[in-house]
Amino acid sequence: MRSTRIAKGLTAAAAAVVLCATATATADATPAPRPGPDRGLPSGSHFYVDLHSRAAQQAVTDLKAGDYKDATAMAELASWPVAQWFNGTADPADTTAAMAQLQQKAARQGQTPVAVAYNVPGRDCSQYSAGGAANSTEYAAWIDALAKGIGSHRTVVVLEPDGLALSPAYCGGTAEQQTQRLAEISGAAKELEQRSAATVYLDAGHSAWQNTGTMAQLLIDGGIADARGFFLNVSNYQTDSDLVRYGTQVAKCVWYLGHTPGATSADCANQYWPAADADAWYTAHVPADADLPHFVIDSSRNGLGPWTPAAGTSYPDAQTWCNPPGRGVGTRPTANTGTPLLDAFLWVKVPGESDGTCTRGTAGPADPVYGSVDPVAGGWWPDQVHGLAANASPKLTFNTHVIG
Repeated sequence: MRSTRIAKGLTAAAAAVVLCATATATADATPAPRPGPDRGLPSGSHFYVDLHSRAAQQAVTDLKAGDYKDATAMAELASWPVAQWFNGTADPADTTAAMAQLQQKAARQGQTPVAVAYNVPGRDCSQYSAGGAANSTEYAAWIDALAKGIGSHRTVVVLEPDGLALSPAYCGGTAEQQTQRLAEISGAAKELEQRSAATVYLDAGHSAWQNTGTMAQLLIDGGIADARGFFLNVSNYQTDSDLVRYGTQVAKCVWYLGHTPGATSADCANQYWPAADADAWYTAHVPADADLPHFVIDSSRNGLGPWTPAAGTSYPDAQTWCNPPGRGVGTRPTANTGTPLLDAFLWVKVPGESDGTCTRGTAGPADPVYGSVDPVAGGWWPDQVHGLAANASPKLTFNTHVIG
């Protein structure tokens, strides 16, 4: 009985730390100065922790249900920073106000916010996360509103997940739609970098998707020259090692294409080449001191890597990217990566939010993996978040920098 009382007390204290830490934060920390021209992230950066996140709320729910193990795990999860998503508003002024509010919260805690801009027209190829601005003009006004809200506060902006890797040319769109998408992304990158203290990263998919040369050319056409770099693995499950290798190749290919007359995307060695051959190609074609774009990795759910259906299990379309079972949260968010081109590990996708109602190519509506209907894209899924926490690699612990 005594051990049970202790467990209850510790769990309650853990949840309270996450939910109420604002009471101990120093008031109105000085806003971070506008970064220098390279917009780099200091290795000691602490990213913004939402003290009232869904994970924190789940910790309270679990605690009230007497589930002390999951309550503790959720409190641990909630102590780590997760990106804040901005999906568009009817009135741009509402976007400016929401971003300004995020800046105020982050400043009080002495932290750097990470924001996802997710409102490009025709986003997600009109699939699970369909939506976005009605047209390019509306989108530009929304980006302007976002920039106003950021102002002079250093802010990491993850600009349009799937915006380039899944641009119209790769999902049945027209040439005109592709041209518009590239203009929208490049215009947004330029606006954010010139009119705010944003450190902007563009979409580069992940290591098991577009080949290196294709992705590098998309980044060039999408305005990488006006951004800090690119991001990888948002809402996906590829391993850190594969992503670092792929990101390094993409960065080098961007340099090669921009500095080699007549070069084409097909020239670059890609992630599907034998590793030694690819390394040799880049050694021969890219100087060791080349000025390369940097990248960040979404490690929110890749602790155990991608899912492979069990032997003997077959689906018409396995949809390995969509709510795969048995996954775990990955490397904790940090700007101290030890890899020169890797600016940060971030949790961009919110652990516990569904990827969509997956049917694996069956008639549905149930997901055959779970025998039930998955929550809609972005819907909260307690069973999933409990599993992600239990399977965390490395094992979950409390973040000691809840307040920066």
